[in-house]
Amino acid sequence: MLECVVNISEGRRADILDALARACGPALLDVHVDPDHHRSVFTIAGAAPGATEASVRALAAAAAGALSLADHDGVHPRLGVIDVVPFVALAPTRTAVAIGAARDFASWIGVELRIPAFLYDLADPERRTLPAVRRDAFSSRRPDAGPAVADPRLGATAVGARGVLVAVNLELDADDVALARTVAREIRERDGGLRGVRALGFGLASVGHAQVSMNLVDLEATGLEVACVAARDRVEAGGGRVQRVELVGLVPAAVLEACSAEFLAWSGLSPSDSIESRAAAAMDAPGASGEAATVATPGADPAPPV
Repeated sequence: MLECVVNISEGRRADILDALARACGPALLDVHVDPDHHRSVFTIAGAAPGATEASVRALAAAAAGALSLADHDGVHPRLGVIDVVPFVALAPTRTAVAIGAARDFASWIGVELRIPAFLYDLADPERRTLPAVRRDAFSSRRPDAGPAVADPRLGATAVGARGVLVAVNLELDADDVALARTVAREIRERDGGLRGVRALGFGLASVGHAQVSMNLVDLEATGLEVACVAARDRVEAGGGRVQRVELVGLVPAAVLEACSAEFLAWSGLSPSDSIESRAAAAMDAPGASGEAATVATPGADPAPPV
């Protein structure tokens, strides 16, 4: 099975998000909506050859027709409307399939939508990371496909092939952004923290709380439970409390199976948050052969950026 976790720079207009979800078709498994990040994550996966790629292209075309960066604001960094498009080969699918899909998509979006595309991780021959793309795009690095300059309305797109990544947010019970940023700095790898952890601290205006947002990119080195507990302990040491744990999108069942019962009870995570569980439910649902699910209203508690 080939998975793609498309990050779109829109997280507030339910009518547009519903239209984007419908464009994906039956390969859409989950939509995570975040109004503060002004960002939505569409988890797409299909077992049939070409199903994931076709769904991702339909989503990209719909987003390009409906959205613009001109009036976009949000706390999450972004390159463009179709911001990040990572392909993931889920076992037993070979990694080469994800690499080929990513490179094909980068060429397609550059030609068909005239959006500059930057390859990252396994799709990039130089194995440059997503943070490096954000830092170097259009300054010291030219796009790998598409025009040489950013589209004034749509920006640019980062297209990658990678292993499994877990995106998880820890919401504090107060608006202590300084604490969230301190915790993020202490736990992220680049500042001497946990291996494979990327983290930022944000303020969430919609709820008046702060958030520690993490991407876990080396789960063998630092798993979901280890990262969350480390962040929680540092929040508590700073006088705060974590009131909610939120997955962004879905995770393989093995990630949750590696967690202790105590952690799952504290975090509120369950097997229903797995790709396998959601895919099975989609197969069994009435109308599974045609209609995609509608999107949770922004600001609601969704079925929990990159």
